Amino acid sequence: MAPLSDAFGQVQQWLFEAVVQPLVFEAGMGNLLEDAYTATGWLLVGLIQMLVLLAVIGPLQRWRPVESARDTAGVWVDLLYTVIHRLGLFRVAMFFSVEPLLDEVFGQVSVWGVNGVQLDGLLAPLWPGVSDTAWASFLVYLLVFDLLDYWIHRGQHHANRWWALHAVHHSQRHMTMWSDNRNHLLDDLLRDVLIAFTARAIGVPPGQFVALVAVTQLVESFSHANLRLSFGWLGERLLVSPRFHRQHHAIGIGHESEGPGTLGGCNFAVLFPVWDMLFGTARFDGGFEPTGIRDQLPDQGGRDYGRGFWAQQWLGLRRLVGRDAV
Repeated sequence: MAPLSDAFGQVQQWLFEAVVQPLVFEAGMGNLLEDAYTATGWLLVGLIQMLVLLAVIGPLQRWRPVESARDTAGVWVDLLYTVIHRLGLFRVAMFFSVEPLLDEVFGQVSVWGVNGVQLDGLLAPLWPGVSDTAWASFLVYLLVFDLLDYWIHRGQHHANRWWALHAVHHSQRHMTMWSDNRNHLLDDLLRDVLIAFTARAIGVPPGQFVALVAVTQLVESFSHANLRLSFGWLGERLLVSPRFHRQHHAIGIGHESEGPGTLGGCNFAVLFPVWDMLFGTARFDGGFEPTGIRDQLPDQGGRDYGRGFWAQQWLGLRRLVGRDAV
């Protein structure tokens, strides 16, 4: 892992010095250079992700699509969401809102004599030469965050108000590799606060955290792809596939599993289906069913979840406060 991180650091340094730093000084914000350097890392990760999406996942979608493009306008909206999240705009907002709050919380707790758990330090003595390596700690962190993501995702589907926001994500009826980031911004904020808090609490190094987020986001983009692909009996139980996750988005299957107007669902795992298998929410019997939310259908009320970015955000807030019944 070290050679990869070294190469990434060199490119990050070059991008910062050549592009970001001059812009920061031009804007008169030299006091934010450290934050700007961190933001440059997230920008670089996003650029690499966009390259992988366009060069790898995009061709796969054209090779074996589940369905032909029928909502190009909606796909362009999803692309906008992806740009906002993957190229650092959302992360910059986190720097100025959540990060200072976490600094204050963990600083105060430290004053009280309470410190977080260094998870990799606890695991290192278990298998010298293996559990004390960067790759081992990366895998452990990946499992921890994936388990956390599983329970966050279940919460999004089981709490009415949270579903009011998360429904933005499920309202896309033509899923593509860009659909992963179609989320209400408040929904993303809630999730990222929980993830960032956990990262601080278990002592995840900043470089490891960036890599964890990058890997998770790429797998999520792949699992949302308009791609007719299954990993087979064993593979479907090891890693979330486009087929497995499409069942989660399927109308009346992945949510409303107890009938119209109910919550719940199946296949909540982000990376590893083992969590669904352990907690009884896995379904492997599906195909490539139509996706969306039942009440979007014309014969089920034709509910409007918004066509554009701002409409989707506004309608999500209306559902949250009960002005548009969930």
